[in-house]
Amino acid sequence: MQYIIYLLKALFSVYGLVLFISIMLILFPFVVIASFFGKVKGGNMIYTICQIWTDVIFVLWGIFHKNYFEVPHDRNKEYVFVFNHISYMDIPVLMKAIRNQHFRILGKAEMSKIPVFGFFYRNAVVMVDRTSAQKRTASVRQLKSVIRKNISVVIAPEGTFNTTQQPLKEFYDGAFKIAIETQTPIKPILFLDTYDRMSYRNLLSLTPGRSRAIYLQEISVDGLTVKDVSMLKEKVYNLMEEKLIFYKASWIKNG
Repeated sequence: MQYIIYLLKALFSVYGLVLFISIMLILFPFVVIASFFGKVKGGNMIYTICQIWTDVIFVLWGIFHKNYFEVPHDRNKEYVFVFNHISYMDIPVLMKAIRNQHFRILGKAEMSKIPVFGFFYRNAVVMVDRTSAQKRTASVRQLKSVIRKNISVVIAPEGTFNTTQQPLKEFYDGAFKIAIETQTPIKPILFLDTYDRMSYRNLLSLTPGRSRAIYLQEISVDGLTVKDVSMLKEKVYNLMEEKLIFYKASWIKNG
């Protein structure tokens, strides 16, 4: 029985991948056109296209997404959004979670080398190249420039997939330094079901089902300086960890 379930998951995953690529190819000409409108206006257009892409693909995948707000969310403000990184599904879910406000995602530079998808990627994200301190600094400068244009930024403070079976893995400083240096509040978002929809362990593990994003309370950085980065990082980490435990995130294993 277990082998039959695995086979069905693999077949569904192949179906899902074919749909993903097909819709990407259909939308590709529109992304090319949008790219001529510049990094700001063109970038906003590309994110709208990606959100349409996600809306269509989620219906075809049988994934039903809903956003929940522990406190009211002000879409007229800029934020440094942070989220828990646990699955290949995190970025598609981001496109469902953040709506009616402009944002840019911080992403790994190596993803831009993927054919066709890389064109979407290069024109939509702020790429970080961790091969040198100089390139990392350039990425931070670009993120600060984005915020000054009244566009929010989205960063996974864990840096890569959490494979620890704990609520979160250790955070990097970057998101918190940017928030303090630009005096931009932090808004944590939890993804509770992306791990169940597609595990980081296996690309052939796509499953239909629910998807939830939980907006937590805004964390102010008013008056903080770079000396407070560790304190701010710990505060956000503790809040997200507490809430992931409260919502019984499926990847958390006791002991």
